[in-house]
Parts: sequence; C-alpha cells; structure tokens
Amino acid sequence: RTTKRHCTLYDGQHSTLSGVCHIPMAEPFCTKTREVLIETAKKLGLQCHSKGTMITIEGPRFSSQAESLMFRSWGADVINMTTVPEVILAKEAGMSYASIAMATDYDCWKEHEEAVSVDKVLKTLKGNANKATSILLTAIPQIGSMEWTDTLHTLKVSTHMRPMSTGD
Repeated sequence: RTTKRHCTLYDGQHSTLSGVCHIPMAEPFCTKTREVLIETAKKLGLQCHSKGTMITIEGPRFSSQAESLMFRSWGADVINMTTVPEVILAKEAGMSYASIAMATDYDCWKEHEEAVSVDKVLKTLKGNANKATSILLTAIPQIGSMEWTDTLHTLKVSTHMRPMSTGD
C-alpha cells in the first residue's frame, strides 16, 4: 500500500540496473532467517508470534479508523510503514531478509483504547528497542555461523530478470 517509494533496482534509470526483475513474493521474508529470529525470541522468553500478515502503508501518518478496520478485515495482523520497499529490494538483490515487527499500538480500531499518538508510540518503541537488540545480539552470531550457500543460490535463481524493451 505504498506508492511513493522506489520498489525496484531495475527501473531503467541511469543509476540503477536495466531490465525488469520479476520476483516471487508469496513468501516475502527468508524462511531460514525468520526461524532463527523466532527461536531466539522464544529462548529469550519474549512473546512471539511465528506467523501473521503485515501490511505496509505510506507514512508518516497513522491509519484512519476506516482504513484500520479495512486492513483488519483483509487479515492484516500488523500495520507498518517500513517493510516496503526493503523486502522487495532485498529479494531483487538476492539477500536473505527478515523483519522483527514489534507492536507499538492498536492503531485506532480498538474502540475502548486511547487513540494512538506519537508520544505513546515512542514510549513503547523504547522498550521494544531493548527487546529487538537482545534478539539481534543473540541471533547474529548464530546466523553468521550457518551455511547459506543453498539459500543464497535459491534466492538468486528465484529472480527472473529480463532486458527492458520499448513496450515495458
């Protein structure tokens, strides 16, 4: 649900790669990296959801109540402003990418909750930053010691780049 960000490395501009890259997004995040992050969070005793649906909206603004309810009706568990275009660009580049999503608020869909505000989000964000740091400090050495050849090869061959033609 973002429209203003460059979502490809292959857009034909002078400073980018030529062609068009068709990438599968059925599983946007690297499964192997996700598993390490999930296992690490559980080992650290942090509440963790191993699956969910994330929707990325154009920031920097919060959703209207109608949007928030619509995203929930679509099955979105998390609304964020940050994973697109990063997840797309990482896929195009053949990089293993995963996201740690930590809720800061209930947006505005929960009728009996105080409305979302920047102050409340920043307060919660500080606590979440400590949790994310713990996960990363524990997970990165494990990720660094793992064998990634097959995963990186799979990522590389899953992108289908073709030269850009006049009709694209």
